[in-house]
Amino acid sequence: MDYMTVKQAAEQWNISDRRVRLLCAQGRIDGIIHQGRSYLIPANTLKPIDRRSLRGKEPSPQYSALFASIDAMKAELNRRRPLTQGELKRLQDEFLVEFTYNSNAIEGNTLSLKETALVLEGVTIDQKPLKDHLEAVGHRDAFLYVNKLVSEKTPICERVIRNIHALVLIDRPEDRGAYRRIPVKIIGAYQKPPQPYLVPVQMEQLVADLAHDKRHRIEKAAVFHLKFEGIHPFIDGNGRTGRLLLNLMLMQAGYPPIDVKFTDRKRYYAGFDSYYQDNDASPMVKMVAEYTQERLLQMLQILQNRDDD
Repeated sequence: MDYMTVKQAAEQWNISDRRVRLLCAQGRIDGIIHQGRSYLIPANTLKPIDRRSLRGKEPSPQYSALFASIDAMKAELNRRRPLTQGELKRLQDEFLVEFTYNSNAIEGNTLSLKETALVLEGVTIDQKPLKDHLEAVGHRDAFLYVNKLVSEKTPICERVIRNIHALVLIDRPEDRGAYRRIPVKIIGAYQKPPQPYLVPVQMEQLVADLAHDKRHRIEKAAVFHLKFEGIHPFIDGNGRTGRLLLNLMLMQAGYPPIDVKFTDRKRYYAGFDSYYQDNDASPMVKMVAEYTQERLLQMLQILQNRDDD
């Protein structure tokens, strides 16, 4: 394994030698070698997250190590030379196709990944229902709207949620952005959505609680997602809208959007069952955290390969 000195680490992380020595002494850097009064640090170590940036947040102890690793990766991503607008658009376009395919497939859309890409380019797929085409286009437009919300630093409110849903449910104009007015059941799930007259009250409370939730943003986003899907405020499109809101919260906090895979749907559904049957949010929190970690690693590898070239 390659190692770097305290001085080299300080230069790489843009902090003082004294600060690096303190991090070593506090045990906040893994894999160091202590030689007398000197430290050798693994060369690929990411800069530990500055705990001062976490003031006002209360990460649950069970997630501390995972969130610290993720935030260190995010800090390293921010430190590196940024991608060009062309590079960002290419990555966003690729992500959008996969996200649209997976999110729609979880809800029963029959378009394949390739067919989804073609539909988003304006191609009609023979023998596929119009509904599937419209769902792909609507999801794309909703994700682009989410990106706009992030760039404009628009806070989450009921109007934003209704607007996202209105774009998602492009094939159902009479239900777009409207809270449901009839009771619903989620087949095979433990959660029991509230009666329709309670939906506006619970949605108002859900949004209001965001301002007072001091948990780490990944935990906060995952729990919001669990609660939103439990309310099931719309007659249709709740899953797609909920995953878009999940990404809106992650992106507002500086994390990349995540793509819950169709092949991971059993684990995804199990996360809701754990929360509504056992009051345990950890399966969903860990799933969101791991997807975030995976996306950060992908982006760091892209930047590393680019810099090496």
